[in-house]
Amino acid sequence: MLACRKTFTETLLELARKDKDIIAVTTDARGSVTLGDFAEELPAQFVECGIAEQDAVGISAGLAHSGKKVFCCGPACFYVARSLEQVKVDMAYSGNPVKILGVSGGVAYGALGATHHSLHDIAALRCFPGMNIVLPPDAAATETLVRFLVDFPEPVYVRVGRAGVPDVYEGDFRFEIGKANTLLEGNDITLIGAGETVWHVLQAGKALKEKGIGARVLDFSWIKPFDRDALLKAARETSRILTVEEHSRFGGLGALVTETLSEAPVPVRILGIPDENAVHGCSKEIFHHYGLDAEGIETAALDFLKK
Repeated sequence: MLACRKTFTETLLELARKDKDIIAVTTDARGSVTLGDFAEELPAQFVECGIAEQDAVGISAGLAHSGKKVFCCGPACFYVARSLEQVKVDMAYSGNPVKILGVSGGVAYGALGATHHSLHDIAALRCFPGMNIVLPPDAAATETLVRFLVDFPEPVYVRVGRAGVPDVYEGDFRFEIGKANTLLEGNDITLIGAGETVWHVLQAGKALKEKGIGARVLDFSWIKPFDRDALLKAARETSRILTVEEHSRFGGLGALVTETLSEAPVPVRILGIPDENAVHGCSKEIFHHYGLDAEGIETAALDFLKK
């Protein structure tokens, strides 16, 4: 299994060797982000800001405004809290096409607890006009995303985890910005995931298929822009929609779905982190505790279908 953060920085380094306008900015996080090789090989294209995320976003915005292709990289929990004003004003409001790579997102920091979890990032950032949000589910999607983002003319927040993740996609991966991918077809229930929950949703969908239940599985890793058409199609063609996210139940993927379907009579259930500080543990333990793994999703879907 490959870690998305490592795939991201390896791809970025490959591209930066051929393009001197690509700049990596970080905040004493080259180890966490896996930017060590980039900093050593291309020091003239690397900016170290120390533990100063506000400065990093401002510097990144200035470089982007000057025509550079800037990737601002560090822990997700800090870039969507400590430097949120700079993300709002210097990136989204000003239209500077900085790409933030938020590593160890969601509950990936595990045992470090709520101070280091980023379970509010989608809720906060999707309110900013002009901001794009994407949570790639695996290495293949991450590599394709980096190549796409280099010349993308808008600000983007990319959230990835920390550990290696199973493959969702095989071979060449293609995507369109703001479009959901259908991983399984079915007309009984729709399961929707984003980021690292996508693999678990897919496994749950396969398990339901073995029980004779037609589960449609959608990868909604592009959170903003949001694929309204794919969701409305699922609402018309299936009787239930279950969303799964490594995020607070408030304001994230599930909220987007329910807001979009506010006038559609389709029952929706949201699986996510409840209104509490998440338990401590590794990602696997936390996912299991809150029913966000394949087993929990399958159980929730079966219960939902009985209602």
